[in-house]
Amino acid sequence: MEEGLRKAGERPLGIEGAAEGKWALMDYNDVVVHVFLEHIRSFYDLEGLWAEAPATEVADKLMRSGIAKPGAKGGKKGSGKKGV
Repeated sequence: MEEGLRKAGERPLGIEGAAEGKWALMDYNDVVVHVFLEHIRSFYDLEGLWAEAPATEVADKLMRSGIAKPGAKGGKKGSGKKGV
């Protein structure tokens, strides 16, 4: 993900946790990306914490820009899930 965004000219303000390989937080100012191993994701339950927040589908925009590949999982409108 970071490589694709970098090719598109986007640079993160910061990245944390990636060195441990269990989770990563990537801060792109308007968008913050969280990537977790499944058991870590369940523990933090960000979808539950943000259940009332509106979901935004971004996968189509990312595929058009070449950042994401077809079949990549993304948030679905109304599902309460966020992320790519």
